[in-house]
Amino acid sequence: MRPTLGWSPGARATISATRSRDRGGRFLVPLVVVMGLISIYPTAFSFVMSFFDWNWGARLNPVGLTNYIGTLTSGPFQTALANTFVFTVFAVGIEFLAGFGLALAVNRLRRGAQLLRTLLLVPLMVSGIIVAIIWKVLLDPTLGIVNVGLHALGIGPLGFFGDPAMAMASVILVDVWWGTAFVFIVLLAGLQSLPQEPIEAAKVDGANAPQGLWYVVVPLLRPVILVVLLFRTIDCLKVFAIIYGTTGGGPLQVTESIQTLAYRTALKQLNMSESMTIMVLFAIVVAAVVLVYQRLGAAQETLR
Repeated sequence: MRPTLGWSPGARATISATRSRDRGGRFLVPLVVVMGLISIYPTAFSFVMSFFDWNWGARLNPVGLTNYIGTLTSGPFQTALANTFVFTVFAVGIEFLAGFGLALAVNRLRRGAQLLRTLLLVPLMVSGIIVAIIWKVLLDPTLGIVNVGLHALGIGPLGFFGDPAMAMASVILVDVWWGTAFVFIVLLAGLQSLPQEPIEAAKVDGANAPQGLWYVVVPLLRPVILVVLLFRTIDCLKVFAIIYGTTGGGPLQVTESIQTLAYRTALKQLNMSESMTIMVLFAIVVAAVVLVYQRLGAAQETLR
């Protein structure tokens, strides 16, 4: 007969749970390795190479902070950064208002809601570069169907992507068409998951529809709204496909974003180190934006 250790059942359960966690941790090793290869290593490599003068060839000279000073003081970087923030503020703002309005409308429908949800999700099924090509064809000044319709009304043709006065607004509207679907579906799911008791209580207390929306629905939906704004802000800050496929950053750099500037610097000018410097600085900007959203979320939790 085997001797038994003098452990209590609770101690044995604790030891068993610890061993299970240890075995479970081993399954995370492949994930950590993959993440290190595809994310951590490129980030670290870019950071290190930003302190060198590298042209993707034999030239590799340490330059210290020269790349950072040159980038921060360069006109193209400042223009691209300003354009990126303008694009983000207007695109996210319009997408949120349009998506929230659509979500409220569909949430009240009793018939046809499923069909509308399906139709409104169609843009999400198309990649960014395809969206850019579609709208570039539709808004073409000579053959685009939009300008053909405007010409029939005695207007145009309009150079939506070729006119510096219209290019940024046109790119923003293309992204609004593409990104509103994401805002709509997430906010609709949030609205459908809200408890009905506070809403019904507000109606009993005499609150009208706008008051119930502002004082009851929006506070209850605030965590979902914060998540939606965070995701769309990050997506718009790193915009590339929409701009690259429509204007390429032109005309006259009025739609140049940080991503298109980094692409052009690396693959057209072959100045890899400067491109990596741009992306390191931009990563800091994105991290700061994420931190702001986290602080807003923490402040909300404190108020609750």
